[in-house]
Amino acid sequence: MRAWLLDEAPGDYRWGDVPDPEPGPGEVRVRVVASALNHMDHWLTEGRPKPPVLPHVPGCDGVGVVERIGSEVGGWADGDEVVVNPTVCSVEAIALWGIDAPAAPGMRLVGENRWGAHGDLVVVPSRNLIARPVGRTWAECAAYPVAYSTAWRMLRRARLRAGETLLVAGVGGGVANALLALGLAMGARVVVTSRDESKRQAALAVGADAALDSAAERWDVAAHVVAESVGAATWDRSMAALVPTGRLVVCGATSGGTVELKLPRVWFKQVEIIGSTMASSVEFAEVTRLVADGLPIIVDSEHDLADYPEALAQLRRGDVLGKIVLRH
Repeated sequence: MRAWLLDEAPGDYRWGDVPDPEPGPGEVRVRVVASALNHMDHWLTEGRPKPPVLPHVPGCDGVGVVERIGSEVGGWADGDEVVVNPTVCSVEAIALWGIDAPAAPGMRLVGENRWGAHGDLVVVPSRNLIARPVGRTWAECAAYPVAYSTAWRMLRRARLRAGETLLVAGVGGGVANALLALGLAMGARVVVTSRDESKRQAALAVGADAALDSAAERWDVAAHVVAESVGAATWDRSMAALVPTGRLVVCGATSGGTVELKLPRVWFKQVEIIGSTMASSVEFAEVTRLVADGLPIIVDSEHDLADYPEALAQLRRGDVLGKIVLRH
């Protein structure tokens, strides 16, 4: 097959040929119709992390058509249109940890530590496929897996309730826009921050209650839940924005992962700091149902697969509102 390949990490991607991946027992091969970019695409080129096997095919988000089925697989047939759940948990972890299987040792991510979807074909366990939501475009279906399932798990773990105030730090990227859409769908009052006036206006246009300048010394909001994916650049203001007994949930740190934690603020305000990453198969199914029911998905732009380097350069610049999708 043809795919974008990383021969060494750190390194740069190249377009090339690799043998077609073959599905093993319990696995299915999908011919990719569309895939989407994530920060992982960039981090891999810096060796954060270094893929376990090189060359490596990136691409955490993928949607396509079932092409070949391995042994011991039921429920799928050639030609089925499917979305790939990128969070690969073992059968044993799912049985032991249930909805918290993504926290179990051994969790793998499509496009990070196993081959991803920025190529002609991708192979995943059959349990990591779900039927493509009817009525949504290929681009929308490629855009939601990582961002929306991550956001859904974050809000579930943070116990967001209708009527509460949700603060989303750094709106504009895939996860932040998903948090905005899901928070509104859950009946929360959603406040966002961004340094970019156009991104603040876009958030207000889709229903955000307020949009604050990230550069402000203090954010004028009292939030029951703060959703963080920016890290060092916004951490102190995010913590200060919590009401007593508030919950801060964090899934990433695009601006840096080392922060200063003022412990008296934690115990006097009795706040919680909650880690979250990816989503279980149960959560992925819940998000897919919401997508099928019309949950808004923001696609920033669509590019041909051949234009992956230009799309990646756009992601690195931060010139993104929603998800960047590649057409195969």
